[in-house]
Amino acid sequence: MIESKSNQQVKRVIQLQTKAKARREENAFVVEGPRMVSETPAHLLRKVFVSEHPTEEVEQALLSLDSSLVEQVADSVFKTMSETVTPQGVLAIVTKPEYGLETFFRRENGLYLILENIQDPGNLGTMLRTAEGAGVDGVIMSRDTVDLFSPKVVRSTMGSLYRMPYLITDNLAATINDMKRRGICVYAAHLQATEYYDELDYTKGSAFLIGNEGNGLRPETASLASSGLKIPMAGRVESLNAAMAAGVLMYEASRQRRS
Repeated sequence: MIESKSNQQVKRVIQLQTKAKARREENAFVVEGPRMVSETPAHLLRKVFVSEHPTEEVEQALLSLDSSLVEQVADSVFKTMSETVTPQGVLAIVTKPEYGLETFFRRENGLYLILENIQDPGNLGTMLRTAEGAGVDGVIMSRDTVDLFSPKVVRSTMGSLYRMPYLITDNLAATINDMKRRGICVYAAHLQATEYYDELDYTKGSAFLIGNEGNGLRPETASLASSGLKIPMAGRVESLNAAMAAGVLMYEASRQRRS
């Protein structure tokens, strides 16, 4: 059992919890809680740490795991490893899942979400979770989007991180142009658009382009879209929360495709 806060494994977990650079260098991140650990694909699990006095829920989660990966940690030490105020008794170091372009475009007439410079962890996690629920084929993010593997984003995805293909691109413009060449219509969501979102057809290959929470899409990015769209606003409201707007668009596309 690990009983010292100076243990190298403990320091490693703390680095992965707090430093995006460490997550990039190790190609790994940390998940917490019995649900997230249980949902992690076995081939992605590197190491599992369990508190000295685990709950019954944690013990149940451990039953399906390779025992050679599990390390017990004193409760006081586990608390320093956890990123949450109330530790849930189990956490794991996980290899980042990876997806290639062909994974994204394997389905004809696919549905996609493209994100530029989203900064709120809760928004990003909610978007991934909503994308899974709406049947989206993949989420594409610009490099300046908040780290997908930060603890707050990981928690917000509620496990969708493992099931929603994603791509982080260094050249968003090139990626958008590639999608258009593949026959995917890219719709930019912005207030200056003239067409309302429910007047358009999303039954063919479609992608929704969502911009930064405060500034929206960069003009040069919006200009790459095949078409623009907006969501009607009543009262004195100017715009919706980015995650809410993305959800409205994705579920409208889902509705059209069901019917």
